[in-house]
Amino acid sequence: MTGATGNKRPQGRLRRMLGRLASTQEELQAEELQQDAADAGCTPIATCGDRQIVTVTGTLRTVTLRPRAGVPALEAELFDGSAALDVVWLGRRAIAGIEPGRKLIASGRVSMNRGRPVLFNPKYELRPVGQE
Repeated sequence: MTGATGNKRPQGRLRRMLGRLASTQEELQAEELQQDAADAGCTPIATCGDRQIVTVTGTLRTVTLRPRAGVPALEAELFDGSAALDVVWLGRRAIAGIEPGRKLIASGRVSMNRGRPVLFNPKYELRPVGQE
C-alpha cells in the first residue's frame, strides 16, 4: 500500500507541472495574484457583493482621469486574478504611486455599477516595489 501511495504523489506533481507548462502567461499571473490575495487574507474580488465592506488586493491594470459630475476623478482597475474591481478617488487628479502595474491593498464598501464592483475613496496601501 505504501508503494501505491508513493507513486501517486509524483504523478500529482507531474500533472501540476504539466498543467503549468500548458497554461498561458495570463493564467499563471492570475493564479499568482489569487495566491497573493489569499496569503494577505483579502477577499477575492469575484466574491464581493453590493454594500459589503471588504479588503482586496491586486495589480492596477489601468489608471484614468475622468470627470464625474464636473469633479475630477482618478479611476483605476484593480485585478486580483479572479475578477476586476474599479477603484475611484473623487476629487483627485493624480496620486503618487498609483500607476498601471503597481500592486495595492484597498479597503472600503463595495458599490455595484452594472454588476461590476466599485470602491469609492477607499483606504489604500501601496505594496512595496520589491514584492512585485
